[in-house]
Amino acid sequence: MAAEPASSGPQMRVNSRRSYNVVHPVDIETPPLASPAPASSPDVYREVKHFKKWVVWLIPVFVVANVIMFIITMYVNNCPKNSINCIATFLGRFSFQPFKENPLLGPSSSTLQKMGALDVNKVVHRHQGWLLITCNWLHGGVFHLLANMLSLLVIGYRLEQEFGFVRIGLIYVISGLGGSLLSSLFIQTNISVGASGALFGLLGAMLSELVTNWTIYASKFGALFTLLIVIAINLAVGILPHVDNFAHIGGFLSGFFLGFVFLIRPQFGWVNQRYGPPGYASSEAKSKFKTYQCILWVLSVIILIVGFTVGLVMLLRGVDANKHCSWCHYLSCVPTSRWSCKTEPAYCTSSQTGNQLLLTCSSNGKNSTYTLANASSSQIQGLCSQLCS
Repeated sequence: MAAEPASSGPQMRVNSRRSYNVVHPVDIETPPLASPAPASSPDVYREVKHFKKWVVWLIPVFVVANVIMFIITMYVNNCPKNSINCIATFLGRFSFQPFKENPLLGPSSSTLQKMGALDVNKVVHRHQGWLLITCNWLHGGVFHLLANMLSLLVIGYRLEQEFGFVRIGLIYVISGLGGSLLSSLFIQTNISVGASGALFGLLGAMLSELVTNWTIYASKFGALFTLLIVIAINLAVGILPHVDNFAHIGGFLSGFFLGFVFLIRPQFGWVNQRYGPPGYASSEAKSKFKTYQCILWVLSVIILIVGFTVGLVMLLRGVDANKHCSWCHYLSCVPTSRWSCKTEPAYCTSSQTGNQLLLTCSSNGKNSTYTLANASSSQIQGLCSQLCS
């Protein structure tokens, strides 16, 4: 998500309905071998492992890491000390900011900035490039965290089970970076947090994996149709205000091309020919991969290298992509009579007289007086966010 956390919304809500019927070479019943190869043969294991079921552990670790980061963020936030009003005060320093400031039950925007939210100004002018990564491990609130982590379990569990932790871990991290990169080029006035770019990367990888391994699936068109509907619904959610659809799109495109690179499988014919018993496989020589798989692999590598290189160069030069694409902002938010797409950050002028604090919002002109002695900057920022919302 990219918006003021005071009014940010869940980046995505995914229900994966992927139900591909995969037939693994190790499941095929073959006639008895005349001279069976030793079960411990390293060559046999090296190839068959492409189709085995992996033990899933990385996705749960990612979920735990995100939860721990949220707990740490709320500890740093310390609402009772830094704000006048808090929600769930029985939680002590873990209590939440007021609903008007953050309806997702979470911390303040200033706390998220301290913890590593994506701030384009800091990346470009202070050379804090790591924010492109750290923002993917922060969340704007409890609702945001729950939506993303449930989605991660649904999508990631099946992918890691089929392809292992290394490839799925790389797709997750690189897709998150891709989402942050595209978001930075289009949304430059607000901070951004959330794992949605990485999650959409896994969705994109599911789609490209289906395409590149098309011949090994049974219900091809049914699986493709279901997956496209899931992707379309979740991208459609991104046109709501305070939801960063550019992070979704950037993550999806990154994951889509990464899927062609990391999730390619060898043909069954090649596996059967190499490891099947005499007479079982066709006498015609089979290549390990089909021609279209190799072409997609090469094109994807080129597109990924060029895309990330150009994107990083544009970002570090401070390019605002909206100036080169006047309609692109509609990809992230479509204004209607029910909501506005204006998400300018909250700025206020303040004056302190004794115990009286006067705040005036610069965006809407509203002003209010608060009884607060020696107000801290975090308290002023929290009150300003409420006044300008």
